[in-house]
Amino acid sequence: MSVRKSNKELFKMIRRMALIGTLVVANVLFTMITHKHFWSQTDVLDNRIASSIVEKKITAKRGTIYDRNNTIIAQQTQAYTIVAYLDTGVVDADGNPNYVKDVKQTAKKLKSVLGDDVNEKALVKILTSAKKTGKAQTELGAGTKRLKKSVMKKIKKMNIPGIGFIDAISRYYPATPYSSNLIGFAAYDESNQDIEGKLGLELSLNELLKGKDGKEQYQQTVDGSKLPGTTNVIEQAKNGNDVVLTLDSGLQSTVETELQKTMDNENAKSAWCLVMEVETGKVLAWASYPSFDQNEHKEIPSYQDAISTSTYEPGSVMKPFTYAIAMDTNVYPYNKTFTSYQFWYNYDVNSGKIVRVPIGTETPYPYIGDALDENFGDITFDQGLAFSSNVGICELLANYINYNQFSKYLDKFGFFQKVDTPYVSQSLGVKNIGLPTDYLSTGFGQASSITVLQLCQAYSAIFNDGTMVRPYVIDSIVDSDTGKVIKKYKKKAVGTPISSQTAKEVQELMSHVTDEGASGSRFKMDGIDLLMKTGTGQVYNQDLGKYDDYYHTSSVMAAAPANDPKVMVYYGLVSTNITGYSADPFKKIMRETLQTCGISTNPTNETQDAYESWETYEMPSLVNHTVDYAYEQMKDKKVHYEIIGDGTSVKSQYPNANVTINSNDRVFVLTNGSKITMPNMTGWTRKDLTVFWQLTGISIKTNGYGKVTSQNVEEGTTISTDTKIELTLE
Repeated sequence: MSVRKSNKELFKMIRRMALIGTLVVANVLFTMITHKHFWSQTDVLDNRIASSIVEKKITAKRGTIYDRNNTIIAQQTQAYTIVAYLDTGVVDADGNPNYVKDVKQTAKKLKSVLGDDVNEKALVKILTSAKKTGKAQTELGAGTKRLKKSVMKKIKKMNIPGIGFIDAISRYYPATPYSSNLIGFAAYDESNQDIEGKLGLELSLNELLKGKDGKEQYQQTVDGSKLPGTTNVIEQAKNGNDVVLTLDSGLQSTVETELQKTMDNENAKSAWCLVMEVETGKVLAWASYPSFDQNEHKEIPSYQDAISTSTYEPGSVMKPFTYAIAMDTNVYPYNKTFTSYQFWYNYDVNSGKIVRVPIGTETPYPYIGDALDENFGDITFDQGLAFSSNVGICELLANYINYNQFSKYLDKFGFFQKVDTPYVSQSLGVKNIGLPTDYLSTGFGQASSITVLQLCQAYSAIFNDGTMVRPYVIDSIVDSDTGKVIKKYKKKAVGTPISSQTAKEVQELMSHVTDEGASGSRFKMDGIDLLMKTGTGQVYNQDLGKYDDYYHTSSVMAAAPANDPKVMVYYGLVSTNITGYSADPFKKIMRETLQTCGISTNPTNETQDAYESWETYEMPSLVNHTVDYAYEQMKDKKVHYEIIGDGTSVKSQYPNANVTINSNDRVFVLTNGSKITMPNMTGWTRKDLTVFWQLTGISIKTNGYGKVTSQNVEEGTTISTDTKIELTLE
């Protein structure tokens, strides 16, 4: 390199250094003269500026849980935490003093809004202690953190000196209770400074939902806010994944309503319902009661899910499996009869045989009778299932079915084993068939314990012509930022415990359970042919060390249509009302299930609001079209059409385009107008109210269950997010 070229490079370097130096000096001089930062234009003498650099995590947004129609089940929402400013030098945006002057008055005013969530004396103690120790600001503890926007607004309107808010986050469940034991809940964890799953899917999916936090640095002002222009992002946050479930919110709402009625009307200790597609194993509704408010979760009556973690002796709903085993092993006594009423027996240790003996014979074993000691006389084994005869089961197990084969088939049906349902906590139950009485009792649903989830999986083999499918509740895991599906769950066959022929023969027997005089006749539904088995089981009382004298398990397993089962509903309760409990909740759930799945029935006035004929449609795309266009697309469809807002074009719609809708469904379109008027919400369901809230942001307070019967705001009144809407549901 030549000397001349080297000199040129040196000269350029000197010029660059001189330029940088000039900028630094200029910045210093500018700051000295104007008292403002050159880049941020912030006053360097501003008494809000703190001297330290704060390193803070950027909290990743927790993923949203959706139902199969993308209705929100659980989401992260904005919340607000109260902060009290104590430094007498703190001023508000207008330069006026803004600090806590009167500790007792401040605590009293906050108490008037927050109520029982806070202790007034505790607030005084926190504020007094913070003042004495010279703190510039302080949070106020339990009951003042992660407040709803409506509560924050109430406190702001009071203009309490020195009381401000910092942004926070919380988990919100818009339709709670919504399968509360399955979904569970997530709450802010003070030790981790983040929302963490505490129960149910929120816990088991926690790592997928929570994402990965990032980091940032910034200079902090006295009031805890960021100084503009000082933020430096060190690591970007990665938001949590979204989870799409197989549940249907409309159907789930119906199930929740009917189970609450069951709890209230039947003196029930617990109740449950699982609705599943027979061919795929998709769970459309899952509910376990007693339930709880997932937004508050202050009192959780039971941490057991009646469907997957509670074990029970199911009673007579087990009988079709005993029949299936006899048929599949070619020992079923077609067209033969047996004597019902009471089964007295003895056990031959040498032969390993159970021998029926005359009534009244003294043996070491208690006799087994038909329910309520009813005597059906001499009946066929086919009739034995229709009448739900315990004696018929004992005859099959004592004289036809081989003990070892019975045990093997119970395993093949998946009883006493974990069901391959992803992310769902489960118990196993106990196979108890070692003693003669327990062997016989297991055949009609006593002695051995199982879970509802195991039972529903096993029944899929009967309803699905021999193929058993695993129930599943998670449809997919989705990247919340890109929308890309990370994991998709599909139908999974988990065995063929019985032949197709056996399954069809059992189906034929179950189709007669609703015949006049049979055990399920009161569950018969007009226009719907069902495959059914009812069950009543004793409940073992752990405290007493024996079966309870008052509480029993009662349940109904059914599939429809009978000639080609598409859906199954299992409804049950534990109560003192053994045989007289209402059939209406089951019927309502089954009808709603068939409508949700678009399975044709003959509707009756019981479920029809306006249209008697049954029709299905594909929801058209209405977004970005005119309101007139939307009306033309919907006018011939027998649905309830709701327009929100006074705009001229459609901003959003529900359901989304291409989704199947049925007659009497409620369809919503949100326009681009600024004025929203109160609709007539009479007849709306909780699902309809949730959709309205999601589209408008206007919250609604509800009382009761069922459909809306009255509203406090008159139809046609202009409403906004500040409007207090209260509805009564019955």
